[in-house]
Amino acid sequence: MNDVITWQWGILIFFGILFFAIAPLSKNVKEFFSAQSGKGNQPGIFLLTSSLVISWIFAKSITNAANLGLAFGIVGGVAYAVYYLSFIVGGIIIYQLRTKGGFKSIHHFLESRFGRSAVIVFSLLIGLRLFNEVWSNTMVIGSYFGDMGSKNYYISILVFTGLTLAYTLKGGLRSSLLTDAIQMILFGVLLFILLAWILPNEDGRISTLITRGDWKFETGLNLLFAALLQVFSYPFHDPVLTDRGFISSPKTTLKSYLWAALIGFFCITAFSLIGVFAQIRGLEGQAPVEVGKLLGTGSMLAMNFIMVTSAASTLDSTFSSFSKLMVIDLGIGKTNPVQKGRIVMIFLVILGTLPIFATPQILSATTVSGTMVMGLAPVFLLWSIKAPKWSFHLPIFWGVFVGIILAMDYFPDSLIYTQGKYASLLWSNLWGLIICFILFFIPIIFQKWKEGKS
Repeated sequence: MNDVITWQWGILIFFGILFFAIAPLSKNVKEFFSAQSGKGNQPGIFLLTSSLVISWIFAKSITNAANLGLAFGIVGGVAYAVYYLSFIVGGIIIYQLRTKGGFKSIHHFLESRFGRSAVIVFSLLIGLRLFNEVWSNTMVIGSYFGDMGSKNYYISILVFTGLTLAYTLKGGLRSSLLTDAIQMILFGVLLFILLAWILPNEDGRISTLITRGDWKFETGLNLLFAALLQVFSYPFHDPVLTDRGFISSPKTTLKSYLWAALIGFFCITAFSLIGVFAQIRGLEGQAPVEVGKLLGTGSMLAMNFIMVTSAASTLDSTFSSFSKLMVIDLGIGKTNPVQKGRIVMIFLVILGTLPIFATPQILSATTVSGTMVMGLAPVFLLWSIKAPKWSFHLPIFWGVFVGIILAMDYFPDSLIYTQGKYASLLWSNLWGLIICFILFFIPIIFQKWKEGKS
Protein backbone atom coordinates (compact mmCIF):
# COMPACT_ATOMS: atom_id res chain seq x y z
CA MET A 1 0.00 0.00 0.00
CA ASN A 2 2.89 2.35 0.73
CA ASP A 3 4.21 1.74 -2.80
CA VAL A 4 0.81 2.75 -4.20
CA ILE A 5 0.81 5.95 -2.16
CA THR A 6 4.31 6.76 -3.38
CA TRP A 7 3.24 6.29 -7.00
CA GLN A 8 0.17 8.43 -6.38
CA TRP A 9 2.32 11.26 -5.07
CA GLY A 10 4.48 10.91 -8.15
CA ILE A 11 1.42 11.14 -10.43
CA LEU A 12 0.13 14.19 -8.59
CA ILE A 13 3.38 16.13 -8.73
CA PHE A 14 4.20 15.05 -12.29
CA PHE A 15 0.90 16.31 -13.68
CA GLY A 16 1.14 19.54 -11.74
CA ILE A 17 4.57 20.30 -13.20
CA LEU A 18 3.59 19.09 -16.70
CA PHE A 19 0.50 21.29 -16.88
CA PHE A 20 2.42 24.29 -15.62
CA ALA A 21 5.02 23.77 -18.37
CA ILE A 22 2.32 23.38 -21.05
CA ALA A 23 0.17 26.30 -19.92
CA PRO A 24 0.70 29.46 -22.00
CA LEU A 25 1.48 32.75 -20.31
CA SER A 26 -1.54 35.01 -20.90
CA LYS A 27 -0.59 38.67 -21.12
CA ASN A 28 -3.86 40.42 -21.94
CA VAL A 29 -7.58 40.32 -21.17
CA LYS A 30 -8.65 38.36 -24.28
CA GLU A 31 -6.11 35.62 -23.64
CA PHE A 32 -6.67 35.40 -19.87
CA PHE A 33 -10.48 35.72 -19.75
CA SER A 34 -11.65 34.65 -23.25
CA ALA A 35 -9.09 31.93 -24.10
CA GLN A 36 -8.02 33.54 -27.37
CA SER A 37 -4.66 32.55 -28.81
CA GLY A 38 -1.79 34.97 -29.17
CA LYS A 39 -2.95 35.51 -32.78
CA GLY A 40 -6.50 36.29 -31.68
CA ASN A 41 -8.06 32.96 -32.75
CA GLN A 42 -11.13 31.68 -30.90
CA PRO A 43 -11.29 28.09 -29.55
CA GLY A 44 -12.43 25.53 -32.13
CA ILE A 45 -15.05 22.82 -31.73
CA PHE A 46 -12.63 20.12 -30.49
CA LEU A 47 -11.03 22.34 -27.86
CA LEU A 48 -14.38 23.73 -26.70
CA THR A 49 -16.13 20.35 -26.58
CA SER A 50 -13.22 18.75 -24.70
CA SER A 51 -13.22 21.56 -22.18
CA LEU A 52 -16.99 21.40 -21.64
CA VAL A 53 -16.98 17.65 -21.11
CA ILE A 54 -13.95 17.27 -18.86
CA SER A 55 -14.88 20.35 -16.83
CA TRP A 56 -18.10 18.57 -15.88
CA ILE A 57 -16.62 15.08 -15.58
CA PHE A 58 -14.89 16.08 -12.40
CA ALA A 59 -13.68 14.03 -9.44
CA LYS A 60 -16.86 14.76 -7.53
CA SER A 61 -19.09 13.68 -10.44
CA ILE A 62 -17.39 10.42 -11.30
CA THR A 63 -17.20 9.52 -7.61
CA ASN A 64 -20.92 10.25 -7.24
CA ALA A 65 -21.69 8.27 -10.41
CA ALA A 66 -19.77 5.24 -9.16
CA ASN A 67 -21.30 5.47 -5.68
CA LEU A 68 -24.80 5.72 -7.17
CA GLY A 69 -24.02 2.67 -9.28
CA LEU A 70 -23.01 0.93 -6.06
CA ALA A 71 -26.23 2.02 -4.35
CA PHE A 72 -28.81 1.53 -7.13
CA GLY A 73 -27.17 -0.36 -9.98
CA ILE A 74 -27.26 1.05 -13.52
CA VAL A 75 -30.32 3.16 -12.56
CA GLY A 76 -28.12 5.27 -10.29
CA GLY A 77 -25.57 5.87 -13.02
CA VAL A 78 -28.17 6.88 -15.59
CA ALA A 79 -29.87 9.12 -13.01
CA TYR A 80 -26.67 11.07 -12.47
CA ALA A 81 -25.88 11.14 -16.19
CA VAL A 82 -29.19 12.96 -16.77
CA TYR A 83 -27.52 16.09 -15.35
CA TYR A 84 -25.44 16.19 -18.54
CA LEU A 85 -28.55 17.03 -20.53
CA SER A 86 -27.89 20.47 -19.05
CA PHE A 87 -25.57 21.02 -22.02
CA ILE A 88 -28.51 20.75 -24.42
CA VAL A 89 -30.66 23.20 -22.46
CA GLY A 90 -27.81 25.61 -21.81
CA GLY A 91 -26.47 25.41 -25.35
CA ILE A 92 -29.81 26.17 -27.00
CA ILE A 93 -30.65 29.08 -24.67
CA ILE A 94 -27.18 30.63 -24.98
CA TYR A 95 -27.38 30.31 -28.77
CA GLN A 96 -30.70 32.17 -28.70
CA LEU A 97 -29.41 34.82 -26.31
CA ARG A 98 -26.52 35.54 -28.67
CA THR A 99 -28.22 35.29 -32.07
CA LYS A 100 -31.72 36.60 -31.28
CA GLY A 101 -31.06 38.74 -28.24
CA GLY A 102 -27.64 40.11 -29.15
CA PHE A 103 -26.32 39.56 -25.60
CA LYS A 104 -22.59 39.19 -24.98
CA SER A 105 -22.78 37.34 -21.66
CA ILE A 106 -25.22 36.03 -19.06
CA HIS A 107 -24.58 39.11 -16.95
CA HIS A 108 -25.25 41.36 -19.95
CA PHE A 109 -28.65 39.72 -20.40
CA LEU A 110 -29.59 39.98 -16.72
CA GLU A 111 -28.54 43.61 -16.35
CA SER A 112 -30.34 44.61 -19.56
CA ARG A 113 -33.59 42.92 -18.55
CA PHE A 114 -33.69 43.02 -14.75
CA GLY A 115 -31.16 45.61 -13.62
CA ARG A 116 -28.04 45.68 -11.49
CA SER A 117 -29.73 44.09 -8.46
CA ALA A 118 -30.37 40.93 -10.51
CA VAL A 119 -26.68 40.79 -11.44
CA ILE A 120 -25.65 40.99 -7.79
CA VAL A 121 -28.09 38.28 -6.65
CA PHE A 122 -27.12 36.03 -9.55
CA SER A 123 -23.42 36.56 -8.83
CA LEU A 124 -23.94 35.48 -5.22
CA LEU A 125 -25.58 32.26 -6.42
CA ILE A 126 -22.84 31.34 -8.86
CA GLY A 127 -20.20 32.42 -6.36
CA LEU A 128 -21.60 29.81 -3.98
CA ARG A 129 -21.48 27.25 -6.78
CA LEU A 130 -17.80 27.97 -7.48
CA PHE A 131 -17.00 27.93 -3.77
CA ASN A 132 -18.58 24.44 -3.51
CA GLU A 133 -16.61 23.17 -6.49
CA VAL A 134 -13.30 23.75 -4.73
CA TRP A 135 -13.83 21.69 -1.58
CA SER A 136 -16.10 19.06 -3.13
CA ASN A 137 -13.44 18.06 -5.68
CA THR A 138 -10.29 18.39 -3.61
CA MET A 139 -11.67 16.21 -0.81
CA VAL A 140 -12.12 13.40 -3.36
CA ILE A 141 -8.41 13.62 -4.18
CA GLY A 142 -7.56 13.55 -0.48
CA SER A 143 -9.47 10.29 -0.01
CA TYR A 144 -6.95 8.51 -2.28
CA PHE A 145 -4.03 9.48 -0.06
CA GLY A 146 -5.45 8.78 3.37
CA ASP A 147 -8.53 8.51 5.54
CA MET A 148 -10.60 11.65 5.92
CA GLY A 149 -9.00 13.83 8.58
CA SER A 150 -5.57 12.17 8.35
CA LYS A 151 -2.32 14.04 7.77
CA ASN A 152 -1.84 12.64 4.25
CA TYR A 153 -5.44 13.54 3.40
CA TYR A 154 -4.94 17.22 4.18
CA ILE A 155 -1.42 17.50 2.73
CA SER A 156 -2.46 15.94 -0.60
CA ILE A 157 -5.38 18.36 -0.89
CA LEU A 158 -3.14 21.37 -0.24
CA VAL A 159 -0.45 20.18 -2.69
CA PHE A 160 -2.97 19.34 -5.42
CA THR A 161 -4.80 22.64 -5.05
CA GLY A 162 -1.55 24.60 -5.07
CA LEU A 163 -0.24 22.91 -8.22
CA THR A 164 -3.52 23.46 -10.07
CA LEU A 165 -3.60 27.09 -8.99
CA ALA A 166 -0.05 27.61 -10.28
CA TYR A 167 -0.75 26.74 -13.93
CA THR A 168 -4.13 28.52 -13.89
CA LEU A 169 -2.52 31.70 -12.60
CA LYS A 170 -0.14 31.50 -15.53
CA GLY A 171 -2.68 31.38 -18.34
CA GLY A 172 -6.21 31.87 -17.00
CA LEU A 173 -9.01 30.46 -19.17
CA ARG A 174 -6.59 29.75 -22.02
CA SER A 175 -4.56 27.47 -19.74
CA SER A 176 -7.77 25.80 -18.67
CA LEU A 177 -8.91 25.00 -22.21
CA LEU A 178 -5.56 23.72 -23.45
CA THR A 179 -4.99 21.45 -20.45
CA ASP A 180 -8.64 20.32 -20.61
CA ALA A 181 -8.04 18.83 -24.07
CA ILE A 182 -5.13 16.78 -22.70
CA GLN A 183 -7.12 15.78 -19.62
CA MET A 184 -10.07 14.67 -21.76
CA ILE A 185 -7.89 12.35 -23.84
CA LEU A 186 -6.28 10.92 -20.69
CA PHE A 187 -9.68 10.38 -19.09
CA GLY A 188 -10.96 8.48 -22.12
CA VAL A 189 -7.91 6.22 -22.26
CA LEU A 190 -7.93 5.51 -18.53
CA LEU A 191 -11.68 4.82 -18.45
CA PHE A 192 -11.18 2.31 -21.27
CA ILE A 193 -8.38 0.63 -19.29
CA LEU A 194 -10.49 0.40 -16.13
CA LEU A 195 -13.44 -1.11 -17.96
CA ALA A 196 -11.07 -3.53 -19.68
CA TRP A 197 -10.06 -4.75 -16.21
CA ILE A 198 -13.66 -5.12 -15.06
CA LEU A 199 -15.54 -6.51 -18.08
CA PRO A 200 -13.59 -9.79 -18.44
CA ASN A 201 -14.70 -10.74 -14.91
CA GLU A 202 -17.75 -12.96 -14.63
CA ASP A 203 -19.44 -10.29 -12.50
CA GLY A 204 -18.36 -7.61 -14.93
CA ARG A 205 -20.02 -8.81 -18.10
CA ILE A 206 -21.74 -5.91 -19.80
CA SER A 207 -25.08 -7.74 -19.85
CA THR A 208 -24.83 -8.30 -16.11
CA LEU A 209 -23.88 -4.71 -15.35
CA ILE A 210 -26.49 -2.91 -17.47
CA THR A 211 -29.36 -5.07 -16.17
CA ARG A 212 -28.45 -4.58 -12.52
CA GLY A 213 -30.96 -2.47 -10.60
CA ASP A 214 -34.70 -1.88 -10.38
CA TRP A 215 -36.33 0.99 -12.23
CA LYS A 216 -38.41 2.11 -9.28
CA PHE A 217 -38.67 5.44 -7.47
CA GLU A 218 -37.11 4.12 -4.26
CA THR A 219 -34.18 2.56 -6.15
CA GLY A 220 -32.98 5.50 -8.21
CA LEU A 221 -35.88 7.00 -10.16
CA ASN A 222 -36.41 9.69 -7.50
CA LEU A 223 -32.97 11.07 -8.33
CA LEU A 224 -33.40 10.56 -12.08
CA PHE A 225 -36.57 12.64 -12.26
CA ALA A 226 -35.16 15.23 -9.84
CA ALA A 227 -32.15 15.61 -12.15
CA LEU A 228 -34.47 15.88 -15.14
CA LEU A 229 -36.25 18.80 -13.45
CA GLN A 230 -33.00 20.48 -12.42
CA VAL A 231 -31.48 20.52 -15.92
CA PHE A 232 -33.83 23.40 -16.80
CA SER A 233 -32.11 25.66 -14.27
CA TYR A 234 -28.86 23.92 -13.30
CA PRO A 235 -26.71 24.95 -16.32
CA PHE A 236 -27.31 28.67 -15.81
CA HIS A 237 -25.79 28.83 -12.35
CA ASP A 238 -22.55 27.21 -13.50
CA PRO A 239 -20.20 29.80 -15.01
CA VAL A 240 -17.81 27.01 -16.01
CA LEU A 241 -20.50 26.01 -18.52
CA THR A 242 -21.89 29.43 -19.44
CA ASP A 243 -18.54 31.25 -19.80
CA ARG A 244 -17.63 28.84 -22.59
CA GLY A 245 -20.85 29.75 -24.38
CA PHE A 246 -19.52 33.18 -25.38
CA ILE A 247 -15.92 32.60 -26.49
CA SER A 248 -16.48 31.00 -29.93
CA SER A 249 -18.93 31.61 -32.78
CA PRO A 250 -22.60 30.79 -31.97
CA LYS A 251 -22.72 27.81 -34.37
CA THR A 252 -19.46 26.32 -33.12
CA THR A 253 -20.65 26.81 -29.55
CA LEU A 254 -24.02 25.11 -30.10
CA LYS A 255 -22.40 22.11 -31.81
CA SER A 256 -19.91 21.81 -28.97
CA TYR A 257 -22.67 21.84 -26.35
CA LEU A 258 -24.67 19.15 -28.12
CA TRP A 259 -21.60 16.93 -28.51
CA ALA A 260 -20.71 17.55 -24.86
CA ALA A 261 -24.16 16.33 -23.77
CA LEU A 262 -23.79 13.07 -25.71
CA ILE A 263 -20.19 12.39 -24.67
CA GLY A 264 -20.75 13.40 -21.05
CA PHE A 265 -23.85 11.21 -20.68
CA PHE A 266 -21.98 8.22 -22.10
CA CYS A 267 -18.85 8.74 -19.97
CA ILE A 268 -20.73 9.14 -16.69
CA THR A 269 -22.92 6.10 -17.36
CA ALA A 270 -19.84 4.07 -18.30
CA PHE A 271 -17.99 5.12 -15.16
CA SER A 272 -20.98 4.21 -13.00
CA LEU A 273 -20.44 0.59 -14.14
CA ILE A 274 -17.49 0.56 -11.75
CA GLY A 275 -19.96 1.12 -8.93
CA VAL A 276 -22.34 -1.51 -10.31
CA PHE A 277 -19.43 -3.97 -10.33
CA ALA A 278 -18.70 -3.01 -6.71
CA GLN A 279 -22.34 -3.73 -5.79
CA ILE A 280 -22.20 -7.18 -7.36
CA ARG A 281 -19.00 -7.92 -5.45
CA GLY A 282 -20.55 -6.72 -2.18
CA LEU A 283 -18.08 -3.88 -1.64
CA GLU A 284 -18.78 -0.95 0.69
CA GLY A 285 -17.42 2.59 0.97
CA GLN A 286 -16.23 4.81 -1.90
CA ALA A 287 -16.79 2.64 -4.97
CA PRO A 288 -13.80 3.86 -7.06
CA VAL A 289 -11.39 3.41 -4.15
CA GLU A 290 -12.68 -0.05 -3.19
CA VAL A 291 -12.72 -1.36 -6.77
CA GLY A 292 -9.21 -0.01 -7.27
CA LYS A 293 -8.04 -1.92 -4.19
CA LEU A 294 -9.82 -5.09 -5.33
CA LEU A 295 -8.29 -5.13 -8.81
CA GLY A 296 -4.76 -4.38 -7.66
CA THR A 297 -2.07 -1.72 -7.86
CA GLY A 298 -2.44 -1.00 -11.58
CA SER A 299 -6.16 -0.37 -11.24
CA MET A 300 -5.67 1.83 -8.20
CA LEU A 301 -3.11 3.95 -10.03
CA ALA A 302 -5.37 4.23 -13.09
CA MET A 303 -8.19 5.37 -10.81
CA ASN A 304 -5.87 7.92 -9.26
CA PHE A 305 -4.86 9.16 -12.74
CA ILE A 306 -8.52 9.71 -13.58
CA MET A 307 -9.26 11.53 -10.35
CA VAL A 308 -6.25 13.84 -10.62
CA THR A 309 -6.94 14.79 -14.25
CA SER A 310 -10.69 15.25 -13.78
CA ALA A 311 -10.37 17.22 -10.54
CA ALA A 312 -7.66 19.45 -12.00
CA SER A 313 -9.81 20.23 -15.05
CA THR A 314 -12.66 21.35 -12.82
CA LEU A 315 -10.52 23.32 -10.42
CA ASP A 316 -8.71 25.31 -13.12
CA SER A 317 -12.07 26.09 -14.75
CA THR A 318 -13.47 27.12 -11.37
CA PHE A 319 -10.55 29.46 -10.73
CA SER A 320 -10.80 31.10 -14.17
CA SER A 321 -14.59 31.47 -13.94
CA PHE A 322 -14.41 33.07 -10.49
CA SER A 323 -11.73 35.41 -11.77
CA LYS A 324 -13.93 36.47 -14.72
CA LEU A 325 -16.96 36.84 -12.45
CA MET A 326 -15.22 39.26 -10.12
CA VAL A 327 -13.07 41.19 -12.58
CA ILE A 328 -15.11 41.33 -15.80
CA ASP A 329 -18.74 40.67 -14.86
CA LEU A 330 -18.75 42.64 -11.60
CA GLY A 331 -16.23 45.17 -12.90
CA ILE A 332 -13.58 45.29 -10.19
CA GLY A 333 -10.77 45.16 -12.74
CA LYS A 334 -10.98 48.38 -14.73
CA THR A 335 -7.25 48.80 -14.17
CA ASN A 336 -4.79 45.89 -14.30
CA PRO A 337 -7.57 43.29 -14.87
CA VAL A 338 -5.24 40.32 -15.43
CA GLN A 339 -3.30 41.03 -12.24
CA LYS A 340 -6.53 41.39 -10.27
CA GLY A 341 -7.84 38.20 -11.86
CA ARG A 342 -4.89 36.30 -10.46
CA ILE A 343 -5.38 37.82 -7.01
CA VAL A 344 -9.04 36.76 -6.76
CA MET A 345 -8.07 33.21 -7.80
CA ILE A 346 -5.83 33.01 -4.74
CA PHE A 347 -8.65 34.37 -2.58
CA LEU A 348 -11.03 31.63 -3.83
CA VAL A 349 -8.47 28.91 -3.13
CA ILE A 350 -8.10 30.00 0.49
CA LEU A 351 -11.84 30.38 1.05
CA GLY A 352 -12.83 27.22 -0.84
CA THR A 353 -10.34 25.00 0.97
CA LEU A 354 -11.58 25.78 4.48
CA PRO A 355 -14.72 23.54 4.34
CA ILE A 356 -12.65 20.35 3.96
CA PHE A 357 -11.94 20.60 7.67
CA ALA A 358 -15.69 20.27 8.36
CA THR A 359 -16.03 16.96 6.38
CA PRO A 360 -19.12 17.85 4.26
CA GLN A 361 -20.94 15.41 1.93
CA ILE A 362 -19.86 15.76 -1.71
CA LEU A 363 -23.22 14.89 -3.30
CA SER A 364 -24.90 17.72 -1.38
CA ALA A 365 -22.85 20.19 -3.44
CA THR A 366 -24.83 19.07 -6.49
CA THR A 367 -28.33 18.30 -5.24
CA VAL A 368 -28.85 21.14 -2.75
CA SER A 369 -27.27 23.88 -4.88
CA GLY A 370 -29.27 22.58 -7.86
CA THR A 371 -32.46 23.02 -5.87
CA MET A 372 -31.58 26.52 -4.66
CA VAL A 373 -31.28 27.82 -8.23
CA MET A 374 -34.54 26.39 -9.60
CA GLY A 375 -35.78 29.98 -9.91
CA LEU A 376 -33.43 30.48 -12.86
CA ALA A 377 -35.56 28.15 -15.03
CA PRO A 378 -38.32 30.63 -15.93
CA VAL A 379 -35.84 33.52 -16.15
CA PHE A 380 -33.81 31.84 -18.91
CA LEU A 381 -36.33 29.51 -20.57
CA LEU A 382 -38.67 32.49 -21.02
CA TRP A 383 -35.88 34.97 -21.76
CA SER A 384 -37.69 36.49 -24.75
CA ILE A 385 -40.56 37.69 -22.54
CA LYS A 386 -39.87 41.21 -21.31
CA ALA A 387 -40.73 41.07 -17.63
CA PRO A 388 -40.44 43.41 -14.62
CA LYS A 389 -37.52 43.10 -12.18
CA TRP A 390 -39.62 41.16 -9.69
CA SER A 391 -40.09 38.40 -12.26
CA PHE A 392 -36.44 37.64 -11.58
CA HIS A 393 -36.32 38.15 -7.82
CA LEU A 394 -39.50 36.31 -6.75
CA PRO A 395 -38.68 32.89 -8.29
CA ILE A 396 -35.02 33.22 -7.30
CA PHE A 397 -35.83 33.88 -3.65
CA TRP A 398 -38.39 31.09 -3.64
CA GLY A 399 -35.83 28.62 -5.03
CA VAL A 400 -33.30 29.57 -2.37
CA PHE A 401 -35.98 29.12 0.30
CA VAL A 402 -36.91 25.65 -0.97
CA GLY A 403 -33.22 24.70 -1.10
CA ILE A 404 -32.74 25.77 2.51
CA ILE A 405 -35.72 23.83 3.88
CA LEU A 406 -34.60 20.79 1.86
CA ALA A 407 -31.08 21.01 3.29
CA MET A 408 -32.54 21.30 6.80
CA ASP A 409 -34.87 18.34 6.12
CA TYR A 410 -37.97 20.45 6.75
CA PHE A 411 -39.79 19.77 3.48
CA PRO A 412 -43.37 18.65 4.35
CA ASP A 413 -43.93 14.89 4.14
CA SER A 414 -47.52 15.54 3.01
CA LEU A 415 -46.19 16.85 -0.32
CA ILE A 416 -44.05 13.76 -1.01
CA TYR A 417 -45.78 11.00 -2.99
CA THR A 418 -42.96 8.48 -3.50
CA GLN A 419 -40.81 6.45 -1.14
CA GLY A 420 -37.08 6.02 -0.71
CA LYS A 421 -33.95 8.13 -0.85
CA TYR A 422 -34.16 11.41 -2.82
CA ALA A 423 -37.97 11.45 -2.61
CA SER A 424 -37.90 14.82 -0.84
CA LEU A 425 -35.42 16.08 -3.47
CA LEU A 426 -37.75 15.11 -6.30
CA TRP A 427 -40.94 16.56 -4.87
CA SER A 428 -39.36 19.74 -3.53
CA ASN A 429 -38.06 20.40 -7.05
CA LEU A 430 -41.38 19.57 -8.72
CA TRP A 431 -43.58 21.73 -6.48
CA GLY A 432 -40.92 24.41 -6.21
CA LEU A 433 -40.49 24.67 -9.98
CA ILE A 434 -44.23 25.02 -10.55
CA ILE A 435 -44.39 27.88 -8.06
CA CYS A 436 -41.31 29.51 -9.63
CA PHE A 437 -43.08 29.79 -12.98
CA ILE A 438 -46.19 31.18 -11.27
CA LEU A 439 -44.08 33.76 -9.44
CA PHE A 440 -42.39 34.75 -12.71
CA PHE A 441 -45.75 35.61 -14.31
CA ILE A 442 -47.36 37.37 -11.33
CA PRO A 443 -45.41 40.67 -11.81
CA ILE A 444 -46.13 40.55 -15.56
CA ILE A 445 -49.86 40.16 -14.96
CA PHE A 446 -49.82 42.87 -12.31
CA GLN A 447 -47.95 45.26 -14.61
CA LYS A 448 -50.42 44.70 -17.46
CA TRP A 449 -53.35 45.16 -15.07
CA LYS A 450 -51.80 48.40 -13.79
CA GLU A 451 -51.21 49.68 -17.36
CA GLY A 452 -54.77 48.80 -18.36
CA LYS A 453 -56.18 50.54 -15.31
CA SER A 454 -54.27 53.74 -16.07
